[in-house]
Amino acid sequence: MSRELLNTLFVMTQGAYVHLEGETAKVEADGKTLLQTPLHHIGSVVTFGNVMVSPQLMHKCAAEGRTITFLSTSGRFLARVVGPVSGNVLLREAQYGAYVDPARRAQIAKAVVAGKIHNMRSVLLRGARESSDDVKKTALGCAAERLAEHLRNLAASHDIDEIRGHEGLASADYFSVFDAMILAQRTDFKFAFRNRRPPRDRMNALLSFLYALLHNDCIAAAEGIGLDPQIGYLHALRSGRPALALDLMEEFRPVMADRLALSLVNRQQIKPEHFQIRAGESVLLNEDGRKIVIASYQKRKQTEVNHPALKTKTPLGLVPHLQARILARYLRGDLMDYIPYYPR
Repeated sequence: MSRELLNTLFVMTQGAYVHLEGETAKVEADGKTLLQTPLHHIGSVVTFGNVMVSPQLMHKCAAEGRTITFLSTSGRFLARVVGPVSGNVLLREAQYGAYVDPARRAQIAKAVVAGKIHNMRSVLLRGARESSDDVKKTALGCAAERLAEHLRNLAASHDIDEIRGHEGLASADYFSVFDAMILAQRTDFKFAFRNRRPPRDRMNALLSFLYALLHNDCIAAAEGIGLDPQIGYLHALRSGRPALALDLMEEFRPVMADRLALSLVNRQQIKPEHFQIRAGESVLLNEDGRKIVIASYQKRKQTEVNHPALKTKTPLGLVPHLQARILARYLRGDLMDYIPYYPR
């Protein structure tokens, strides 16, 4: 497969108009051209808030396999423009067959949760190594041991509800010590617990925004391989809910979002002035903050990592697509198990 990592065009300027001009996408606001770039450099388009997209650009992107995603200013999913359904119908048939088979569904869900717990544990162990505070170092180490215990218990689980229970307990242990990994700006970015819809503090707002970006990438990964993003195994099915994309996300939250959030705060690249507090005490990134986070996220995706299952180096941004491909191979019967992503 190609190692080219096409760019995502993020449009955040309120009132901007994105339209087709020749073979380029042109972004204008207040009568000025903000950006003009060849379409063949773009893999997808993501807009935030009050941004207009011309029908001609929508038609062109849909016909050539590019997606256009509309998000709120806070990163909440609103709508997605895609072209005709692609991929092998036999793969989707196998995907549906695995969902209705309780044993296979549990097998996939357990692998996804194992990958997530391994990656959360890796974040905690790294945090312990980087901490100069003995109390925090001990707390992080103890939480990492609890996650190891959750992994051992997970190995003996075969019921989907029990597997979800282990995921929930492991996540609770992980976030109970998340604040100990915040080394700078501790007062402004104090983290008590995970909250969302809406986030109530700056760190939760940052995490939620990064998860929204990751969520969009995981939908694209599932669709790109020909899988139905609505049919997942760990997450329950709901109308309009991309359960498979949410499944894929679980493995990548710690490595693609959580570590980046901690790095942005600890290096003081993101500061309190990059947030706004709205009525009801919800906290959101402002436009300047979103620009910094998106640029850092795109840079993070370019990082070369070792893929342990494929024994090769690859940009981190391609790993969700590789995992979707591994899942497809398992569903087709080419692999005995779905192999989650976590550095060994």
